Amino acid sequence: MLNKIKGLFMEEEGQGMTEYGLILGLIAIVAIVGLGFLGKEVDAMFTKVKGALSGGSSTTTTTP
Repeated sequence: MLNKIKGLFMEEEGQGMTEYGLILGLIAIVAIVGLGFLGKEVDAMFTKVKGALSGGSSTTTTTP
């Protein structure tokens, strides 16, 4: 019984998947924070592209 409990703490089978999950989570956090800082600039860029594709004005006015 004691060996079985020790085995639960010593197993390394899921270690690789856990590491990939942590890396993916870190990348997601960095992307969210980055978009938070650059949100207005990215929005203005997409609005400019949208205007250029539709043949309309490519200038934007953003209100805070």
